Amino acid sequence: MRNETVIEELNTLLRGTFMGIRSLEHYIQTVDDNGLKKNFQSMQQEVKQNAQKIAERIQNLGGVPADDEGVSGSIHSFMHKVMLPDDTKDIIEDALKGMDNYGVAYSEELVKGDLDPESRQIAEEVIDTSRRHVQQLRKLLH
Repeated sequence: MRNETVIEELNTLLRGTFMGIRSLEHYIQTVDDNGLKKNFQSMQQEVKQNAQKIAERIQNLGGVPADDEGVSGSIHSFMHKVMLPDDTKDIIEDALKGMDNYGVAYSEELVKGDLDPESRQIAEEVIDTSRRHVQQLRKLLH
C-alpha cells in the first residue's frame, strides 16, 4: 500500500472533520439553550482533537494535512449556515442527520480497505466519536 493513497484518504477524512467543526460552530451560534450549547461545544472539542490526530498521522506519513474543509466543503458550509433551522428540535435533528450521514456512514465508506493498521485505528476512533455523538443527539430528542 502506498502512502500517497493513505494520505489522500486521511486528508478527505480530515476535510470532513473540518466540516463537522464548522457545522457545530453554526449550531453553537444559533441555539439559545445553554445546556444544548454546552453539548455542542463538548462535541466540537472532541472533533477538533480528532482533526489533530488525523493531521499528525498525515504528517508522520510524510504528507501535508489539509487545513480546511476544501472548496466543496466550504460551499456546503455556507449553504448549511443559510438554511439552518431556528427551532431547537430541528437543529438537533439537523445535527443528528449530518453526523449520521457524514460522520459515520460516509466516513465508513471512505476508509474501507485503503488504510494501514495505524491509520485505520485513528479513522475508527474518529468514526466512533461520531457514533457517540449520534447517540447523544438521539437522547436529546427523546
